[in-house]
Amino acid sequence: MARSSRDIFDQHLAPTTPFPLGLEIARAEGSWLYDPQGNAYLDLIAGVAVSNLGHGHPEVKKAIHEQVERHLHLMVYGEYIQSPVNNLADALTQRLPAALETCYFTNSGAEAIEGALKLAKRVTGCSEIISFRGSYHGSTHGALSVSGNESKKQAFRPLLPDVRFLPFGQLGPLKGAITEKTAAVIVEPIQGDAGIRIPDRAFLQALRDRCNESGALLIFDEIQSGMGRTGELFAFSHWGVVPDVLCTAKALGGGLPLGAFIARAAHMRAFTAYPMLGHITTFGGNPVSCAAALATLEAIEREALLEGVEAKGALIERALQDPRVKEIRRKGLFMAIEFATPQEVQHIVQYCLARGGHAFWFLSCPESFRLAPPLNISDADLKHGCAVIREAIEQLDSISL
Repeated sequence: MARSSRDIFDQHLAPTTPFPLGLEIARAEGSWLYDPQGNAYLDLIAGVAVSNLGHGHPEVKKAIHEQVERHLHLMVYGEYIQSPVNNLADALTQRLPAALETCYFTNSGAEAIEGALKLAKRVTGCSEIISFRGSYHGSTHGALSVSGNESKKQAFRPLLPDVRFLPFGQLGPLKGAITEKTAAVIVEPIQGDAGIRIPDRAFLQALRDRCNESGALLIFDEIQSGMGRTGELFAFSHWGVVPDVLCTAKALGGGLPLGAFIARAAHMRAFTAYPMLGHITTFGGNPVSCAAALATLEAIEREALLEGVEAKGALIERALQDPRVKEIRRKGLFMAIEFATPQEVQHIVQYCLARGGHAFWFLSCPESFRLAPPLNISDADLKHGCAVIREAIEQLDSISL
């Protein structure tokens, strides 16, 4: 007897929560997901800030198909010269400040963080890392070590030593904490899974100044906020504060797995000796992923998508004004809508899903839900999605939570 897809999912795929959404998707197109019965779901989270061009963008699919016809994986990262990898590195660095000139491509955001932390230790000769409360940098041991949610970490200790946490957005503690013993300060310019926490320029500039004074490297984690999510290609451009190392992933690959950490060439050369292969990856810079990434980057620019991000975010913010909404925090289409309790958020997410809309919660801020729709979502689809969310909000007064 044939087993159902849900049975296989439950029995043979490792679970991450006791209550997965369990939505079965057969295909996706534009801003919409479709189940095997043809029911449509408006994707308002874009795979958690991954599908910034929506699903099945023709230029991305074309680039993937053309590269598949040429070749797939050839060799471990850093040994062969491959045009998709070269072209992506050239395109990215042309669009970044001069200090961010050399790319190391990885498979994921967590791997980009791991590489950046190793690079800082290698360049500075120090081991101390400063991070911030509420931060999220990934689930591998190093990335988890510098993430600021203790409840997610406790079961996996011991983690990396010499990691210190400061309050996010506060200037006072910086001077005494960041010293000549500090290898790196790692920070999300906008904290994502903490519920879209946006600092002012003075905080990021103070981090830059303290790193300059102490010799520590400043690492910006733009894994969620990059590739146009905030209305700039990378969020740090809003403040004009440039990091020593930039980490990116998620939307970078256009729906395929790809991450990168980007830094000065002189710093990256630290991996080439004492020991050689100081950092190495088999699949980093996969040629098909790099081809998809370049097509994504070019489509964002050709379609002038960055110019419309703020207006779309403002449309959502206006549509969701309600006395039950405690706060809306956003930069562009990087958004958190906060309520009094996590139970209200759970109701909204489940209600929307039942009516063909897909919102989601935050890892470290359960009283808020996230919205991160594709950058090219139509205004009509946005208005439809907001109408469904408003229905869910209006139900709150009539149900028992």
